[in-house]
Amino acid sequence: MMQTSQLKPLLALSAYTLSTPMGLGNQANYQRLLQQKSSLRKNDLGGVDLDTWIGRVDRVESQQLPEGFADWTSRNNQLLELGLQQDGFIDACKNLLQRYGSERIGLFVGTSTSGIQAAEAAYAAVKPGSSGPDFNYRRTQNLYSASSYLRERLGIKGPGLTISTACSSSAKIFAAAHRHIVSGLCDAAIVVGVDSLCQMTLYGFNSLQLVSAQRCKPADMDRDGINVGEAMAAAILEPVTETPGLCLLGYGESSDAWHMSTPHPEGAGAARAMHSALAMAGLKPGEVDYVNLHGTGTQANDQAEDRAMQEVFPRGVPCSSTKGYCGHTLGAAGIVELLVCALALENNFYPVSLNTKNVDEKIQSRLVLPNHQQSYPSLCVAMSNSFGFGGSNASLLLMKSGVNRHE
Repeated sequence: MMQTSQLKPLLALSAYTLSTPMGLGNQANYQRLLQQKSSLRKNDLGGVDLDTWIGRVDRVESQQLPEGFADWTSRNNQLLELGLQQDGFIDACKNLLQRYGSERIGLFVGTSTSGIQAAEAAYAAVKPGSSGPDFNYRRTQNLYSASSYLRERLGIKGPGLTISTACSSSAKIFAAAHRHIVSGLCDAAIVVGVDSLCQMTLYGFNSLQLVSAQRCKPADMDRDGINVGEAMAAAILEPVTETPGLCLLGYGESSDAWHMSTPHPEGAGAARAMHSALAMAGLKPGEVDYVNLHGTGTQANDQAEDRAMQEVFPRGVPCSSTKGYCGHTLGAAGIVELLVCALALENNFYPVSLNTKNVDEKIQSRLVLPNHQQSYPSLCVAMSNSFGFGGSNASLLLMKSGVNRHE
């Protein structure tokens, strides 16, 4: 029988929403995952002359911020507002504040570059002899911009912070939210991940020779890099008072301290994060049904994660990378991929590793591949991995209640 989770208090995902290049809202993303169709497009971002594919969210540029919020206008906050409008999430937040009070709600935001595109535009607007552009750094580029916008927008008065640890940013917000609730600093939390396309990330990854000119192919023998994407995702976490639909079972965090842009070759830190999450949840490796891999499509990352998977799950576990659908959404990737797990758990399906056709013979993980007919057990527990630059690692465990497959 599955053991009782050691995470106290057990936190329920009482509401969530997902807006990615696959679509706006949970249903659009779910349908795209079922269709097994990529939402990557040839690069068409203004100011970026690179031969690559990107994950771009439709309607971001036309999204207006509410009256009184013009000073916050940036691509990142426009994407944030667009995502808030989906799945009744604003109403869910209002109900949360009514239940707990505005001062007892924590806000935890994960992002890697925030609104840096606003700074790029400001620099481009500078003319010789001019006094400089009208640029509001604090409310657009600042890493805390999204957090301050949400606090004002939703009326949140409890603890608030932004976490920026590259690709693990919005995975770590779940751990931060849990610690704040356990310590009594808040009673419930809103967690948000948001990152938007900009010149810095595209040219930056390209300078590291990590950007692919083809759609990314995680674990494929011909993989040669990432596709940069953007996304917004959010969830409400609150202590379980009755049988939950989805709940956070555990989390694990670690640091490689190995290299600023290359993972530990044996996946040492990644394995520690997964082991820690299992230990917190009181689970054995065999009780995990599916793992959403970090799976960026680079040579080094996929190989290192595979070695970590072999250590933690020596008997294997169905797994896949979903970055072939929407690209690497950087600071939003952690929560996006956890919510992909949420959709998988609620709808009992295994997301495939899109674009992976010829698996690298060095990769030993049990990949769920497109067009492969295979029977899998009902989903009960899923793990999501996020391993960022600088060796900042996080693994999260999510469970759907009411499934007794392990008894």
